[in-house]
Amino acid sequence: MIVRERPSGFKLFWILRGSVLPRILPSLVTTTLIAIVVTWSHGDLFKLKITLTTLPFTLLGLPISIFLGFRNSAAYDRYWEGRKLWGELVIRVRNLSRQCQTLITGTAPGVGGDGLEDVRVRMVYRAIAFAHVLRQLLRDEAKVEEVQGLVTAAEYQALGSHSHWPGFLMMQMGTDLAQCVREGRIESCLAANIDSTLSGMCAAAASCERIKSTPIPFSYTLLLHRTAYLYCFLLPFGLVDALGFMTPFVVTIVAYTFFGLDALGDEIEEPFGNDPNDLPLAAICRAIEIDLRASLGERDLPKPLSPTQFCLM
Repeated sequence: MIVRERPSGFKLFWILRGSVLPRILPSLVTTTLIAIVVTWSHGDLFKLKITLTTLPFTLLGLPISIFLGFRNSAAYDRYWEGRKLWGELVIRVRNLSRQCQTLITGTAPGVGGDGLEDVRVRMVYRAIAFAHVLRQLLRDEAKVEEVQGLVTAAEYQALGSHSHWPGFLMMQMGTDLAQCVREGRIESCLAANIDSTLSGMCAAAASCERIKSTPIPFSYTLLLHRTAYLYCFLLPFGLVDALGFMTPFVVTIVAYTFFGLDALGDEIEEPFGNDPNDLPLAAICRAIEIDLRASLGERDLPKPLSPTQFCLM
């Protein structure tokens, strides 16, 4: 995610970090070159004059603009829903830490120094691990070493044999909670509150997986791509008689707008990736880890992630 103050109007023209310009530059250069050739030949193709008026481009430009706007709205809805789900996950894990430390009884308050032998500390640490493995799942990563020290040695070894790490950790959460009920360390009615929090965490994770596994229909995207490219490639023939040498400039501006909106929709449609405009899942996971470790009374806390070249991952 790009994190920076809004620059002045002049600087906006020269910013590349977070811009879709590098992504669409080949298509934009190709369109501009076609416009230059058409302008130079004045619309002649092998001595055949291609005569087009601005009318078909006016009629076609309106539906393309509507389709681009609709697709970008659908893509942003996915982006915003993903952010809300991770915001909900932050709330759930904070509640889980509070519930584990206040509702599950012990001889002394649960603190981070007690280690994973204390079930309360173990469940809080496992919630941190849950956030990390969910991020890895959504980004198609498999870095089990990131959760070393956050789960027991047995759980760490068992993760390698499970295909769905968040589900495995939630199952371990349920096992620990059931054990606390059997040992009388928590009343059943209070355990139901913790179980509800765990269910909410599972629901948020499943909803994120739904977004990842259900892209915008490819046929719709393909139709939009083809129409936008054909429009921009043919546009010089419709403008050259009216604009003359200014045709390449106008075509470049129109192509930048259409190609840019198209590329931006592609980028935010998958909000959990590593592109500059995707959600900062690593930063959110670090914030969760800081909050939960602080709730256990730890003082040696990791530092929040900072943007690198205005990009927060």
